[in-house]
Amino acid sequence: MKQLDGFPTSYWRTSIEASTYPKLDDNLTSDVVVIGAGIAGLVTAVQLIEQGYDVTLIEADRIASGTTGYTTAKVSSQHGLIYDELIRTFGEEKARLYHEANEEAIRFLRDQTTRLAIECELEEQDAYLYVASTGTKQKQLTKEADAYSRLGINGGDATDEVKDKLPYPVEQALVIRNQAQFHPVKYLLGLARHFTEQGGKLYEQTRATSVESKRTPTVLLESGHQIEAKKVIVATHFPFNDFKGLYFSKLEVHRSYIVSGLVQEDFPDGMFMSADKPSRSLRHVKTADGKRLGLFGGENHLSGHQTDTKANYQALAHFAESEFGVAEIDQFWSAQDLISLDKVPYIGQMTSDDPNILVATGFAKWGMTNGIAAGLLLSDLLTGTPNRFRGLFDPNRSKLNKQDAKQFAKNNADVAIELLKGKVSRASQSADDLGIDEGGLVRHAGKTVGGYRDESGELHLVKTTCTHMGCDVKWNNGERSWDCPCHGSRFDYEGNVLEGPAVKPLKQIKK
Repeated sequence: MKQLDGFPTSYWRTSIEASTYPKLDDNLTSDVVVIGAGIAGLVTAVQLIEQGYDVTLIEADRIASGTTGYTTAKVSSQHGLIYDELIRTFGEEKARLYHEANEEAIRFLRDQTTRLAIECELEEQDAYLYVASTGTKQKQLTKEADAYSRLGINGGDATDEVKDKLPYPVEQALVIRNQAQFHPVKYLLGLARHFTEQGGKLYEQTRATSVESKRTPTVLLESGHQIEAKKVIVATHFPFNDFKGLYFSKLEVHRSYIVSGLVQEDFPDGMFMSADKPSRSLRHVKTADGKRLGLFGGENHLSGHQTDTKANYQALAHFAESEFGVAEIDQFWSAQDLISLDKVPYIGQMTSDDPNILVATGFAKWGMTNGIAAGLLLSDLLTGTPNRFRGLFDPNRSKLNKQDAKQFAKNNADVAIELLKGKVSRASQSADDLGIDEGGLVRHAGKTVGGYRDESGELHLVKTTCTHMGCDVKWNNGERSWDCPCHGSRFDYEGNVLEGPAVKPLKQIKK
């Protein structure tokens, strides 16, 4: 497989025309402000507008410019090796609730897309979890099979079935039936159209920088304008106002990678995911011209902890070629995911002392169902409607158990280490030494700064101190971005914010 060149692009975003909603250039008042036009934000906004609320939805970039536009778009309650762990952490009752919340999300998606006539390529697929080798992960998969049985999950052992479907050895596999896959951007654009048709106010390229909640909740915008509201919902993936509730200390940030390429008609139906290493995820898409496009995902790692991310794409390209005969990679892209201390999302009141600010985050790579579940729960919380999943997802749920405390300590020790490492990093080359399409730490005017030379030869220099909490960002050669290893903020080579929690750009250095 030849070397992958160029900048990453997502099939979901390039296969349909982008949205063009206006930027907010005035002050507003509203019943509810929803910040973030990903799946959680749009589902919440639509639910509330349909119940008669005055709703304003703002997005820092364009609709689906965040993780929803860069996902594998599997709509499934099969979230890796999760149910045995949930039983051990929470007990059977809450583990069953987690499964039911995600299954209800799938049913809601089917009903809603039919009711609103949203064409988003939604189709039923079974979901398979497998191990390709013996060892610890196979033992865990056996325990997961027992958890399926205890929780009454519609599925179970599918070892022989998966062995027939996949071209490489499989030791053991599980299935959950009647899951789904879809085109996430078409879904979100359909929701946006419906939302605005119902009177909702939607503004793109409108970045929130803070939320004031002393009296009337007020969202302050990068433009200097503000929106006053009765309730504010933060659905920005990583909460940009994360100091409220110390969310920066309770979320672990991961990146994973996807490549796509045309596959043969006998490419297996179903959605597949490996439980062992290296991680691999498979599904297909039917393109507009009737061909099959395979999506190959995996290569997960902590965000900001790898600089040669081109190698991750290359590993997936090799897998697609060697196992499925993919002759050429069509597109490649990556996504960022947040994992809470106990693997269950934080959905609800952001802090116990402020009922007016709500949050949805920590979907642990499964935002297509957890995001819908979040929208349904948040809208119920605002309307006073009982919701049996409220306690499970409550961001202020009971104090840290032993395992949570252990994860909390690990996450924050890692942050401290990265903070220290960044402060002692020194450049090994001069800014003048950078080649075309090359970036990294460089020496400039006697200081270590971040540099990138674009394809036209222009040099871009930035200060590498993250504007969130002061960690030093690292160069990501696959995305041509500066990534923070502490809390996952990302910036383009000019310093502009790509991904929060940071809301301010990196400082540009004059050449």
